[in-house]
Amino acid sequence: MPEYTALAVLSVVLVLAAERWWLRTGLLREPQYWVAMGIVLAFQVPVDGWLTKLSAPIVLYDDAQTIGVRVPWDIPVEDFLFGFSMVTTALLCWVSARRREQRRAETAREGRG
Repeated sequence: MPEYTALAVLSVVLVLAAERWWLRTGLLREPQYWVAMGIVLAFQVPVDGWLTKLSAPIVLYDDAQTIGVRVPWDIPVEDFLFGFSMVTTALLCWVSARRREQRRAETAREGRG
């Protein structure tokens, strides 16, 4: 498997594993998460498409490092995997930090009561 592809797949596996066995936020079951991912995709496709279009690329990829699947507008499929991982990691960290803060606040309230 090409290196860029392997790293893209590994990034998704690591994010999903972190959610499943460590963070356990339940974020991936939330409809709001999938709406947010749809919004991200709506912006990622035109921007990434413009950057990677084969007719006049701004960002170049070593074809030996990808599987060569480019959809739509010549976007390497690996970019979507990395995008999923990056956005999901940020959201998981945000939700996890918010829950920790809520637990601290509850503990503080119980201590004063």
